[in-house]
Amino acid sequence: MSDGDLSSRKGGISQQSSCSPHPFGDASESTSRNLQRETCQPPEVAKQEEANIQRAKILVAIVILVAVSAVGTCTYLLVKDQEQTNFENQFAGYSSEILTVSRQKADQFFLALDAFSASISSQAISESALRNTTWPFYVIPDWAIKAKRLADLTGVSGPEVAMAPIVQPEDRDKFNTFAAEAVPKWYRESVEMEGTDMTAEEFIQKTVPFIHFHDTENNYQPTPVIGPNESLPLLQSYPLVFYPQRYLMPIMFDTMTSSANSALVSISRALRKPTIGFTTIFGGGKGMAGSQIIQPIYDTANTKAEDRKMVAFTGIQLHWLDYFKNILTDGEFGIIVVLESACEQVFTSLQEKKKGHFSSVVSYRIDAQNAEHLGDADFHNPKYDDMKVDSVFVDLGIDESQLPEGICVPILTMHVYPSEDLEQSFRTSNAIVYTTIVAAIFIFTSLVFLLYDYFVRRRQTKVMERIMRQDKIVANVFPTAIRDRLYHRQENKNKHKSNRNLQQDGFNDSFSDLAFDAGSSISGSAPLADLFPNITVIFADIAGFTAWSSAREPHQVFVLLETIYGAFDKIAYRHNVFKVETVGDCYVAAVGLPEPVDSHALVACKFAQDCLKKMKEVTLRLEVMLGPDTGDLDLRTGIHSGQVTAGVLRGERSRFQLFGDTMNTASRMEHTGERNRIQLSQTTADMLTEAGLAQWIMPRGSKIYVKGKGDMQTYWLRKSKASKVKKPDLKSDMVTVSESVETAEESDSLEEIEVGFDGGSHQGMTKVERLVEWNVEVLASLLLQIIASRGGVVNEIGSLSKVEKRIGKGGGTVLDEFTPIIPLKRFDAENLRTRQRPSSIEIGDAAKSQLRTYLSQIAGMHQDNPFHNFQHASHVTASVKKLLTRIVKLGEGNGLNERREQANDVNLVELAGHSYGITSDPLTQFAVVFSAIIHDVDHPGVPNAQLVKEQTRNAQIYKKSVAEQNSVELAWDMLMSDEYSSLRACIYQTESDLRRFRQLVVNTVMATDIADKELQALRKNRWEMAFSKESSHRIGNNEDQEHEDRKATIVIEHLIQASDVSHTMQHWHIYQEWNERFFMECYRAYKEGRAGSDPGENWYKGEIGFFDFYVIPLAKKLESCGVFGVSSDEYLNYAKANREEWVREGEAMVQHYIAKYNREQ
Repeated sequence: MSDGDLSSRKGGISQQSSCSPHPFGDASESTSRNLQRETCQPPEVAKQEEANIQRAKILVAIVILVAVSAVGTCTYLLVKDQEQTNFENQFAGYSSEILTVSRQKADQFFLALDAFSASISSQAISESALRNTTWPFYVIPDWAIKAKRLADLTGVSGPEVAMAPIVQPEDRDKFNTFAAEAVPKWYRESVEMEGTDMTAEEFIQKTVPFIHFHDTENNYQPTPVIGPNESLPLLQSYPLVFYPQRYLMPIMFDTMTSSANSALVSISRALRKPTIGFTTIFGGGKGMAGSQIIQPIYDTANTKAEDRKMVAFTGIQLHWLDYFKNILTDGEFGIIVVLESACEQVFTSLQEKKKGHFSSVVSYRIDAQNAEHLGDADFHNPKYDDMKVDSVFVDLGIDESQLPEGICVPILTMHVYPSEDLEQSFRTSNAIVYTTIVAAIFIFTSLVFLLYDYFVRRRQTKVMERIMRQDKIVANVFPTAIRDRLYHRQENKNKHKSNRNLQQDGFNDSFSDLAFDAGSSISGSAPLADLFPNITVIFADIAGFTAWSSAREPHQVFVLLETIYGAFDKIAYRHNVFKVETVGDCYVAAVGLPEPVDSHALVACKFAQDCLKKMKEVTLRLEVMLGPDTGDLDLRTGIHSGQVTAGVLRGERSRFQLFGDTMNTASRMEHTGERNRIQLSQTTADMLTEAGLAQWIMPRGSKIYVKGKGDMQTYWLRKSKASKVKKPDLKSDMVTVSESVETAEESDSLEEIEVGFDGGSHQGMTKVERLVEWNVEVLASLLLQIIASRGGVVNEIGSLSKVEKRIGKGGGTVLDEFTPIIPLKRFDAENLRTRQRPSSIEIGDAAKSQLRTYLSQIAGMHQDNPFHNFQHASHVTASVKKLLTRIVKLGEGNGLNERREQANDVNLVELAGHSYGITSDPLTQFAVVFSAIIHDVDHPGVPNAQLVKEQTRNAQIYKKSVAEQNSVELAWDMLMSDEYSSLRACIYQTESDLRRFRQLVVNTVMATDIADKELQALRKNRWEMAFSKESSHRIGNNEDQEHEDRKATIVIEHLIQASDVSHTMQHWHIYQEWNERFFMECYRAYKEGRAGSDPGENWYKGEIGFFDFYVIPLAKKLESCGVFGVSSDEYLNYAKANREEWVREGEAMVQHYIAKYNREQ
């Protein structure tokens, strides 16, 4: 390490890496540049080597270019081919599925129809024997039920079922007579079963009463069938209404008059088996193509008998559009299905006067479970002809030689094709993307190739930067001189290694001397240690920290320490003071090592004085953030000069440490010192005197006893006469150091070195004003949670003005409003899970300003009592806040994270159930904290019993709990005034929330009256009802909501009671302070004639009884209710410890209280 590097700071105590930015400015910028020039120069490269490298780069670039072109082309072709293969495979799967399912459905049709025909034949034979009926004079009973069952068996929606008997010419008249009687009967049965809109009579009116055909020449008028040919009249149909638009029913229509039907019947008769037809004008509507399947009905149930005779036909008519729906189970894009009949469709009227020729082809598009009619033609794309898949729809095994001449066999063929949409679904941009990726790889490779030379040139620079980063890490742990010795020792070990090995192994080797196994020999590696004969050690302890931290959350403790120590670190840097360590709340520093400093005592004193002033500045500022008493923390500092042994103590977490009598003496100087003062040893004082700075010190009044040394004369460091501390702007928490700071060597006075503080403190604000600001932040954070629970809604609440005026004005007192059970807001798990984050919500400037004004007025309404004042209210608020944030799940000890938007830290949904709903409702929490702030408003400083005895105005109104009721009335009336409308809108939006808020405030404040024996007895009974073994249920079961609300109400009351006397359950010093304040208040009342007895006579025993019969049982209740986690144990342990201490010291302390009161008077 160069000399310039070591001298970049005077003394080199915290030297930073010269290859990295300076942490506090540009003080070492020139040094950094010099060091880089000396150690970070790139190596020289021969010209020939450069030329060889250039030729190699060109060759590699050409190879890469050729390779990427070939790979890119192959990639494009392969991806395209794969897409085509996937497309063909997918189509093959779809087409196979369509054909297979279609054939299965067709087989299902024929099987169902055959079974239906057999059942009809069997039933007809049975009834013929009973009723002496024969075909065609037969109507199938329960027709609608049987036909519907047949339709359901087909698996297709909307098939139509019909039955037509064979009627000979000589039986037509008789059949007409039979049908006139039979048709109305089955009409009525079917109407009742089908539930049609038309009545049976309406159907009868639309039915032609004789066998007929439609005369197309005479406007489709029904014409009787005559002639020698047999008829096939439609006798029964399902459903009743085939086509709603028809004005006549098809019943009694002779189906043989249709050429299509006639052909099917002829085929079926000739072959004695079912057959299927095809038509594109099915039902007379566009897109209604379909088929008819007809099945003969025989006069015997044995359909295979040789002598069987056809007596009727039954048939099913299906629509192809319905048939193809749901035929595919998955898929997204279109499949084209073309149905083609082998027979041309020719429809001829009975008189042979007109023929109609129609298409024998129809096309459909199938998209997954949907189907679409494309038209009565072949609409597939010809480019997919080579992918066509064909299949005969149904192979009936018809032998054409057995048919009459001129009859076409209606063979139905399905042609399946892919659509363009299906193909496009497999056409992606992958080919282009992959080819582009290949090109990008080439570009990237080229860039890397081009940068190769640059990185080679920077190789040595990178090695040096790594060493500098290592240097910075070591500098944070060890002084510069020690660090340099570590490196020098390692450098001697690594002389034989090449630069490459140094680059790879240097970081680990640099710390090899620090790794020490306790079981190994140390003879080969001596410790790094030195004797420093002339240094000054500073011990600075935060006075009052232990007591303060007992009333704070862990994260608040760390905020305080990090802020204070951070400020001290920056002051140490400016003064070239070496920070040794922090032990708890004690900051240890030294001047004069590892580099000697002649004026080490002077520098140490200036550093201590700056820290002392900075301490007060920081604590005043943090009081707004961390709450009451933070501004009362002080620094107690001790300084001693002498010699120390210092070095690296190896092992786990090696560090630089100091040992020797100087350290012990400096610690004693701090321990025996006083708050907000700096105590110097005789040795340090002599050094200041020799330096001509005797005016800086003054002797302590008496000698102090130091363990192991006896009596010692010590000195106080005088405070500076003037202060140059900048006034803060109160906007930031960051601590910075002014560039105009004078160094210790350049100043010969003890005046405050100018230390800037961008965030500043709250100097200029009174303690009450700082407490107001803290309470503002506490309530504002709860308001954010309330607004978040409402989804961020904050509307005007003018509609609630009448309700606001009525609340509390019903003629009774505040105590009359007390209720043993407050119905809390019902727990909504979904609302809690989806609740908006409070950090994303703003209260608004108006509401925040009103909150600040309101709390300022509340603070002003507190009387100047020693105990019942605004500072005590804030202390109670801090305890309430702590207990609320410690509410936990049963059986666990982890506190509720204050930042509730971090749902991963605590399962808030489960927690809400375990806390009886308190944590799920921000309004409840706000009301409890609000009550803590207002519960002592206008407290007169005397007990309620004395007020009743004096018959004051308030006592005459309220009778009991006088001070508490008066506090609620005053605070509530002021909150309801017009100037706080925006604040109230943040608190509540509905009448139910307003009334619940009021009830919570009343119950919570009334709970602070612990002197009323009647109220205390009621609370005890309610506790037993809520938490006794007989009445308690395991939390989480389906408890009665009233029981749950009772528990919540009791927990809230005990929470405020514990907070009201929280000083008895906190550190001894806090208890001492507030116990003295309460005594002074009571003693003052006695002296003023407002107390019946002298509190000094029974204060000692009274406090013991208060611990035994109220405080400790209350702490145990906090533990037994099971929601406060570790805080309940903490409060109970402190209560027991304080009681024991009071038993030992209480009597003397009471006498001290009395003497102090008399002195002050």
